[in-house]
Amino acid sequence: MNGYGGGSYGLSEPKGLRERAREYALLPLRLFLGITFVYAGLDKLTDSGFLSATGAGSIGEMMHAVRDSSAVPALVDLALKSPEGFGYALAIGELLVGLGTLVGLWARLAALGGALISLSLWLTVSWQATPYYYGNDLPYLMAWLPLVLAGAAVFSADAFLASRRRRIR
Repeated sequence: MNGYGGGSYGLSEPKGLRERAREYALLPLRLFLGITFVYAGLDKLTDSGFLSATGAGSIGEMMHAVRDSSAVPALVDLALKSPEGFGYALAIGELLVGLGTLVGLWARLAALGGALISLSLWLTVSWQATPYYYGNDLPYLMAWLPLVLAGAAVFSADAFLASRRRRIR
């Protein structure tokens, strides 16, 4: 026996390059989205101007500016009831989604959160972008979908916890 065994013995063969590439394929996407969302959340939380109801660069002013051109004005109206609260919720949501994605903890749930944030921003803030591909929220939404479907298979808390559960059984 060569140390790896054969399929008939129930032992696994060493992984080939294609198999390894498939296993790690979503890691760059996870890193990019995780870092981007952590940065976006921290950027908003540290910008007192953004977390205001009025003023240049504020969440309130941005919501007023996009209200009539958004696909879902009712969503903007909801945010305008408490612009500061919405700003904090958005920033904290981005931060938690980014951290969950980077660490790979509840990765599918974190990716779903990222997709929902991107969807809501696409339907409100970047909806009026013409042509549609000038707005960046739709590509972010599409980028989250593979992570919603596949989760975080490598270098993740989810994979660690799953292997630990298998060893305990």
